Amino acid sequence: MNKVSNLIYRKGNTVHTVDASASVYRALEMMVSKNVGALVVYHENEFVGILTERDYARKVILKGRHSDETAIAEIMDSRPATVSFDDSIEHCMALMSDKHIRYLPVLADGHVVGLVSMGDLVRFIIDDQKSTIQQLQNFISGSV
Repeated sequence: MNKVSNLIYRKGNTVHTVDASASVYRALEMMVSKNVGALVVYHENEFVGILTERDYARKVILKGRHSDETAIAEIMDSRPATVSFDDSIEHCMALMSDKHIRYLPVLADGHVVGLVSMGDLVRFIIDDQKSTIQQLQNFISGSV
């Protein structure tokens, strides 16, 4: 069974963070500069949520708010679904599908140690299937 730890090992555990008191505008600048769609939110060294582009679109733009006048804490998901290193890739896919989300913080000891996106999961599954196909082809070639 493939686990989150395998995915994080392959992709890396870089996590981009922002403070909950920062402005949404600042978060958007970070997302653009880092080319990411989500930021992990901390406040006083404690994980307090996640902010995604979807949060921005639904809670700022569509409500007529101003990015530079709105704090991240006002629009972030303060109770995001999370996973651990031991969770399966299948569990992550089911969780994302059930909750209609695209990002899952990976927690260990209350701290975010990675961030898994839907794209990460799809790439991992495709790479894993390619590897399995190659192994089968090698096996068949060797036994003929």
